[in-house]
Amino acid sequence: MREERKLLRQQQIEDAAYEVLEAKSFGGASMQGIAKQAQASNETLYNWYGDKLGLFQALVRRNAEEVREHLEAELESDHDALSILSTLGPKLLALLTGDRAIALNRAAAADISGELGATLSKEGREAVFPLLEKMFLRARDEGAITFEHTGEAVALYLDLLIGDQQIRRVIGRLPQPSETFCQERSERTVKLLCQLLG
Repeated sequence: MREERKLLRQQQIEDAAYEVLEAKSFGGASMQGIAKQAQASNETLYNWYGDKLGLFQALVRRNAEEVREHLEAELESDHDALSILSTLGPKLLALLTGDRAIALNRAAAADISGELGATLSKEGREAVFPLLEKMFLRARDEGAITFEHTGEAVALYLDLLIGDQQIRRVIGRLPQPSETFCQERSERTVKLLCQLLG
């Protein structure tokens, strides 16, 4: 029960961190401000996260968790690769263009140390890309698509799915996409992928 309480408290703190981040940006966010918003002690935040950067790194990891877990579970299943990509696409697009990911990307751009950006890359793209490569190798083994270089095939998929959606969200030029948009764009991506690599 104690561990459950800690996990719930961490969720509350991390929710508060997003609220402060969206209101004050990365530069204006402080551990004290986040602790106040979460009705937690400064000591708790420093004990659990180390410092502000550690807290935001935890946010990055948690934000990417659902997509990684989905991919890992699907790789253990016997579902065909294109079906998996069809169910993954809306989740991945919603994650990358959601308010939390956009707030984290803006924070990374404001972090002059570059450490938050490095965490975004490590916990996001660098963690998901190898799983996608395995998925693409399965698709090739199943005869659904053909390609020579796995990394290039995965990059094509990501380009088709995401395009400039995330950067346009980061600079405030697009609203958060709807569930319907994410679903339709994912279907279009798989269709185009098959046309280009079929």
